Amino acid sequence: MEKIEVEEMLACDAPNDMKREEGFVGNLKYGVVGILFGIVFVKAEIVSWFRIQEMFRLQSFHMYGVIGSAIVVGMLSVWLIKRFRIKTIAGEDVVFHPKKFYSGQIYGGLLFGLGWAITGACPGPLFAQIGSGFVVVLVTLLSAIAGTWVYGYFRPRLP
Repeated sequence: MEKIEVEEMLACDAPNDMKREEGFVGNLKYGVVGILFGIVFVKAEIVSWFRIQEMFRLQSFHMYGVIGSAIVVGMLSVWLIKRFRIKTIAGEDVVFHPKKFYSGQIYGGLLFGLGWAITGACPGPLFAQIGSGFVVVLVTLLSAIAGTWVYGYFRPRLP
């Protein structure tokens, strides 16, 4: 492979355009927000294995309501950011980069959903589940890390 192809292949699909590094205090605020977000996940039963199983068995609307409202809030937020050119707390522009569709995303999404249904855990709430005392979820976390490593290893050979 030529050097250019390797660089393009390793380029991040979602680059971070921040011009200024955040220090310890800046990163601490994200940790606090993450912990609060995890508490909300636990209280709303979003991390409950039983709620996730209900969703995949089509027995309850709870998780579909949560996911649907998150999509609506996300769409509204992006529209507002673009419409009013809202800046970050540091005063930098928020830039949305166009995404290219790859057919592998379909297979990846199916694998992701299958893993979610089997384990009852999505990557985001994994840490909230572990923090809630569900230590067995560490197996899921280690499996997710191993799967990410395997993907990174085979990515250059994938179509």
